[in-house]
Amino acid sequence: MSGPILRAVGLGRDFVSAGETVRVLDDVSLEVAPGELVVVRGQSGSGKSTLLNLLSGLDRPTRGEVLLGDERLDLAGPERLADLRRDRLGIVFQAFGLLSVLTAAENVELPLRISRTSGRRRDARVAEVLDLVGLSEHAAQRPEELSGGQQQRVGIARAIAGRPEVLIADEPTAQLDSVTGAAILELLVSMVETDGMAAVVATHDESLAARADRVVTLRARRV
Repeated sequence: MSGPILRAVGLGRDFVSAGETVRVLDDVSLEVAPGELVVVRGQSGSGKSTLLNLLSGLDRPTRGEVLLGDERLDLAGPERLADLRRDRLGIVFQAFGLLSVLTAAENVELPLRISRTSGRRRDARVAEVLDLVGLSEHAAQRPEELSGGQQQRVGIARAIAGRPEVLIADEPTAQLDSVTGAAILELLVSMVETDGMAAVVATHDESLAARADRVVTLRARRV
């Protein structure tokens, strides 16, 4: 592994609730190198999802820095953040984040269209990643026609379609049965080991934690 591709330095995040400031994260630092799988663990409410939102640029820290390579995500404007998430980041949302009016294949295709990948390459990649997550036969179905586990797999396929440098995933196997979860685990590990992708995954899945290069635990708002 080379130097870090993703770094968090002294991250803190506060929210205001009922007129009071609630500190969710405090002085969290983390480095992730290419080809490294880092699992983030912690009890519910420990700040795992907040940390992933900060690392992916979906939220901004109250304190501290987030760097993707040499670029500060926490200082980037909306257009630059959109470019970085399109070109360098893959994000798996716990709530799936699929567009209901699009089919499974169209949801997976969306980031490739945005990046202006040519039609033939786009179609080939969509077919490839749907096959990788075991959904080739469901390509024409819309999210409402899919189970929760199938929707989760569409979300994973969409996140990896553009071959991101960094994958950030919030409970990617939570909706999956044990057999499908094991297959997705092997896919993620393969992309980290073979493609050099960095991955930060929040999970309660013991089998996924067992395959990680490093396990980070959040407790009392800190690592």
